[in-house]
Amino acid sequence: MTAFSTTSAHGSVSQVTVVGAGNVGSTLAQRLLERNLANVVVVDIVEGRPQGVALDLSQAAGCEGHNRTIVGTNDYHDTANSDIVVITAGLPRRPGMTRDDLTQVNGKIVIDTLRQALAASPQASVVVVTNPLDVMTYLAWKASGLPPQRVMGMAGVLDSARFQTFIAWELGVPPSDVSAMVLGGHGDLMVPLPSYTTVNGIPVAELMPAPRLQALIDRTRNGGAEIVQLLKQGGAYYAPASSACVMVESMLLNQRRILPLAAHLTGQYGLSDLYLGVPCRLGQGGIEEILELSLTPEEQLALERSAASVKEQIPLALALLSS
Repeated sequence: MTAFSTTSAHGSVSQVTVVGAGNVGSTLAQRLLERNLANVVVVDIVEGRPQGVALDLSQAAGCEGHNRTIVGTNDYHDTANSDIVVITAGLPRRPGMTRDDLTQVNGKIVIDTLRQALAASPQASVVVVTNPLDVMTYLAWKASGLPPQRVMGMAGVLDSARFQTFIAWELGVPPSDVSAMVLGGHGDLMVPLPSYTTVNGIPVAELMPAPRLQALIDRTRNGGAEIVQLLKQGGAYYAPASSACVMVESMLLNQRRILPLAAHLTGQYGLSDLYLGVPCRLGQGGIEEILELSLTPEEQLALERSAASVKEQIPLALALLSS
């Protein structure tokens, strides 16, 4: 394993706070440590849970060959001076729970955890993983008072990775040969873009018939639900944690990668005042640039439908700020 030396803007070893010691949060902490990217602080309201996760991961350090540290805590003071805060805390959507219900429950969690984390690390950038993703990211931006470039949501990386995997399986090629792009909200109205999806530079539409490609698009849109159905209890966490890690890595190492993620739009793609999945250049300071792709009329319409679905939830989320 290659060991990277990551330092923060103030010259010390980089530190990442992971809010939530559930499956996504603990797996993300593992990814960050084993890639030797940063010291990690895991914070959770459940006493003993983050401490147990931290102790377990600490004892794996000798086997994994990294020299990073991890702390588990219930006190946000222990997260001070973090460079990045990743919010994974929140409840999954349960049977009988509407999107409005989930917005209200998780919105309160995001507001509370974010304010405490930023009080300890006011210079940090924020990555939101909590669902409903696009609305929670918008709420996090409003609650934080940070520039929108420093608040972003993890979804497009995950959705694109799922699309990439399904294409690789269909064609019998390594996933690394596939470059996929998915825009829009993190839900069943996401917008996979075959015209920007290639296999070693070859457009995917030239490698399989249209019905098969459409089937893979549909499976991508339902990628999370398929896992929930199989697991019976809980949802995906390995791929979401890896996707968040990719974003954190691009910022810590200032890789300036072009990644699809939930960003604040101010007229791009004809859309304004919402967070939505679009390709962005991601570096040390957060989102450096939002790239506008040339979309077909059908793709543009699908993106607008996805945006409309996200916007419907924003008033309910904003009401939580004054409650």
